[in-house]
Amino acid sequence: MRAVVTRVKNARVDIDGITVGKTDGGFLVLLGVAPADTEAQCDKLADKVCGLRVFEDENEKMNLNLAAVGGSLLVVSQFTLYADCRSRRPGFTGAARPETAVPLYERFLAQCEGRGFHVEHGEFGADMQVYSQNDGPVTILLDTDSL
Repeated sequence: MRAVVTRVKNARVDIDGITVGKTDGGFLVLLGVAPADTEAQCDKLADKVCGLRVFEDENEKMNLNLAAVGGSLLVVSQFTLYADCRSRRPGFTGAARPETAVPLYERFLAQCEGRGFHVEHGEFGADMQVYSQNDGPVTILLDTDSL
């Protein structure tokens, strides 16, 4: 699994002009699933995301995690994180099909909620518009193959 985690002041996802998910501070997580990804990888990724210490403490050092700042998560499915860009037209065969990706996407949401966080999300497979006010900016790329 792959996640692009951005520290945000606020973010929202709209579908057909209607806001379906938002956060007023915390993380915007773009989440991609590969065909061979497992529940164990999903759980490890959720733990890593929820525990990232990328918020500033009183000494302006990135030392605080999401819980310490009372943040929440907005999670958006993003199959394009597995784009094969060897040619100018990306291919997406490296991304999991919905029958594999949806259960792991939903598990990731549940794992984050189970850790006590408020989690909102987009709609898997929908045409979404994502808006964010990045904070820092701080953007972290996580891949379970290297965690």
